[in-house]
Amino acid sequence: MTPYWYEGFLGLRYLRAAPRPGFVSLIAGIAMIGLALGVAVLIVVLSVMNGFEEELRTRILSLTAHATITGLEGRLSDWRPQAEKVARFPGVTAAAPYIEEQGMVTHDGKAAGILLRGVLPDAERRVADLTPHLLSGHLGDLLPGRYRVILGKDLAEELGAKVGDRVVVIVAQGDVTPVGVMPRMRAFEVAGIIAVGMYEYDRRIALVAMQDVAKLLRMGDDITGIRLNVTDMYAAPRVVRDSAAALGGSYLVEDWTTQHANFFRSIEITKRILFIMLSAVVAVAAFNIVSTMVMVVKSKRRDIAILRTFGSSPRSILSVFVVQGSLIGLLGIALGVLLGVLIAFNLQGLVHGLEDVVGFKFLDARVYFMSDLPAHVRPSDVVKICAFAFVLACLSTLYPAWRAARLLPAESLRND
Repeated sequence: MTPYWYEGFLGLRYLRAAPRPGFVSLIAGIAMIGLALGVAVLIVVLSVMNGFEEELRTRILSLTAHATITGLEGRLSDWRPQAEKVARFPGVTAAAPYIEEQGMVTHDGKAAGILLRGVLPDAERRVADLTPHLLSGHLGDLLPGRYRVILGKDLAEELGAKVGDRVVVIVAQGDVTPVGVMPRMRAFEVAGIIAVGMYEYDRRIALVAMQDVAKLLRMGDDITGIRLNVTDMYAAPRVVRDSAAALGGSYLVEDWTTQHANFFRSIEITKRILFIMLSAVVAVAAFNIVSTMVMVVKSKRRDIAILRTFGSSPRSILSVFVVQGSLIGLLGIALGVLLGVLIAFNLQGLVHGLEDVVGFKFLDARVYFMSDLPAHVRPSDVVKICAFAFVLACLSTLYPAWRAARLLPAESLRND
């Protein structure tokens, strides 16, 4: 057999057996389990952060457009030719006008702040399909002149309003009357309930027909801006800038990456911090291999002396123990990947089961914007974690293997 196979064979043999049966293999197993747990935890945590980021992005984009174009003063006049032109721009799949304003809604003595959004139902469907999120009612129920409103689920619950009830919408703009300036208000009929799954929207959103909110705000034929849906969501910043430039004039442009930049930036920072912190757990588990290999070397002093006597070089002895330590690392990493991926794919069921057992909900939608714990395993993250753990495992074998290579045959046999 070739020298490399001989060194690999001995490394594998030493991993499975010892003069005291089971002892070295037991501590090697403990080192493997420690490394596996560290790798599994790191995979699960990064998968949760990936899932949280993707779920947040999906839910945000289910209610908002990929990009928006607005006037410098918050209004666009003569917008129809502009909307038609931008809808034909390369990379844009749909464009829809909208009116948006902060306001307040009251019902049965209760009041809440809202984000009042006026839409054209047919155009809105092409930009953001809200149908899957509607618990009741239809977007087509928002007919001009009927003064109907679709409320977010949590907003409706807070007001105690249900479909068919009438709520009063109040905006900050006022009318001068003999008794002073009175805020503009209008009664709307609740036509539906929408639930996006994000507390920020479900607690504030109120959808109405664009013509109705235009009358309430006295905007005439003006709108707030144009919402765009693009072919490649990641190209939205470039597409919206180029399309606005093609219109000529001055406009304010915004895309989904800037509208919620703080969310995604905080998630990315959190991922990096968690990776660094949990890498310390993997490092501690990997360095446990040092103590394991030191004990292996001590128990194999006689074998090392015999091998050296038969002509094995120090480099060959070093290779034997590097192979053994690397095998411990590889087996531990493989077990960790298997365990981490298995937990990540079944995480929601495990969390819900644990919530039922302890009677406590871990994710409050009012705090975390969602009630489920999504997880998405990215192969690039798994490869990065495995490479990091394997490098640490290999480094942990160098010192014990170097000590084994320096043992003198005569001294080892004399002290045995």
